[in-house]
Amino acid sequence: MDLLTLSADFIAQQKKRLEEEKQKILKQIAEFVKSDPFSDPDHASDNAAVDTDVREQNDHQVIEAQINDLQRRANDIDVVLAKIAKGRYGYCERCGQAIPLPRLKLIPEARFCVKCESDTKK
Repeated sequence: MDLLTLSADFIAQQKKRLEEEKQKILKQIAEFVKSDPFSDPDHASDNAAVDTDVREQNDHQVIEAQINDLQRRANDIDVVLAKIAKGRYGYCERCGQAIPLPRLKLIPEARFCVKCESDTKK
């Protein structure tokens, strides 16, 4: 396992970035939920035209996919915040090697090194 030396300042900055990003994500989720046509309690009984129903169904599916993606990102952030709390931030969850500092700067919620990340996408 490569030894990763991250300064306390760097870790504190990353933690702050992650917490801010999570708050933005939670706000986005709330906005999507509000804009979802299916969140309207009167939706089921509004007797809308068929083309309106199809458009609303499509909008709902798009919003649902966006919410799922945002929830996945929020969950990733929670995992990384837990790793920070345990002193394990910056290590790949798959191979245990240190995640390169430039990657952590670019993607503070990175959980895998580049090689393992690309392997999981195959």
